[in-house]
Amino acid sequence: MRAESWSAPTRALLPDEDPFFVPRPGFERLTEGTILRWRPVELAAFGVIGMKVRAWQLLYRTTDLNGVPEASVTTVVAPMGGVAPGAPLLSFQCAIDAIAPRAFPSYALRRGSRAVGTFVHVELLCFADALARGWAISIPDHEGMLGAWGAPREPGYRALDGIRAALAFEPGGLDPSAQVGLWGYSGGGLATAWAAEMAPTYAPELDIVGAVLGSPVGDLVSTFHRLNGGLHAGLPTLVVAALRRVYPAFEELVVTHFSDEGRALLDKAAESTTGAAVLRLARYNVDRHSGTPIAELLAMEAMLAVFADLTLGDRAPAVPLLVVQAVHDQIIAVADIDALVRRYREQGAHVTYLRDRASEHLSLLPLSTPLSLNWLADRFAGVAVTPSDTRTVRSVLALPAGCRGLGALVSAVLRVLFGRPIRASVTGHSSERPARTTHRAA
Repeated sequence: MRAESWSAPTRALLPDEDPFFVPRPGFERLTEGTILRWRPVELAAFGVIGMKVRAWQLLYRTTDLNGVPEASVTTVVAPMGGVAPGAPLLSFQCAIDAIAPRAFPSYALRRGSRAVGTFVHVELLCFADALARGWAISIPDHEGMLGAWGAPREPGYRALDGIRAALAFEPGGLDPSAQVGLWGYSGGGLATAWAAEMAPTYAPELDIVGAVLGSPVGDLVSTFHRLNGGLHAGLPTLVVAALRRVYPAFEELVVTHFSDEGRALLDKAAESTTGAAVLRLARYNVDRHSGTPIAELLAMEAMLAVFADLTLGDRAPAVPLLVVQAVHDQIIAVADIDALVRRYREQGAHVTYLRDRASEHLSLLPLSTPLSLNWLADRFAGVAVTPSDTRTVRSVLALPAGCRGLGALVSAVLRVLFGRPIRASVTGHSSERPARTTHRAA
């Protein structure tokens, strides 16, 4: 089965309405990461400001958390003029944090999309600097067509197979053995953590040099209990709406213990973007529509088995990790990330962990962008990592590696906002590939 080339679409269609997303029969027999079809696309900030880059969407073969074959899409972006020999690939996992197809980056990044309430356009302004450094970017729909936010393993499979597809995509101009870096924040940090954990066994051939986990959730159950009934109660409600699609035990719990009104609310949440759900469900408590307190329901044996499956940190990533977390994060508790880092180190992973006192959840992504990209640039250049350590700092932006290149980031953001071409202007890679290094935890 050869990959099909599709014409550029005239308007952005939602993924569940777009025939591009439907694989041809027999795709299941192909190997993971095989490109099924591709098309050029036009990207735009906020759906209206055309982004002067080269971009394509690739439909590729991947698997769900149980190993069942499925197809997913990644958006591959390169600077105007293409990438130079030796250029690396950045796999950026967006904070989709919703179930509705309107929130998927393959749709939200398109010109003409209507994706108000998604975080992807803020993220676009952050990862634009990677293009100015001469890197290519793969942006996978890591939740899959189900929008399975919070599901284990499969976000990693989709990200890794998206990398395989991007490296094999000849018009993208990358060397098939190019170096790869992983980066994601919040829900995207969670997906990036799964990619880093699954890579050694699922995609050992990929030359992944490091992963940046920004506020990577750490503990979904803890996050649910803390946010339920608060200002950000829409987030755990969306997770419940997603996991009932993935786990039969979760669906049985909802059907058995939730009122008709509660199930209707979950269905409505599944149609919302993240921002819309957070605004509409502020102060919502799931106990309002459950016959049994939610704490008791989640302590049931069947639920404990689900949560054990959802737990990060049981596998050691083979590459060094940079973890950044706000001490005063209003959504993700710093204690949960402390515990995740501890589990990774106990498994033998190399982790540089920075706890930021000045930021909160929303501000830490842009403030940590220079640090994250500079750290990945060092990994691409073969710079040795420092020993594993944990530091609590006033602000990551005040660190030398956190402020270096800030002007270049601002320049890339302005180019996006004013519709100017983004070309490689900073040397962020070397055509001379460094030898692969074995990293050991200190």
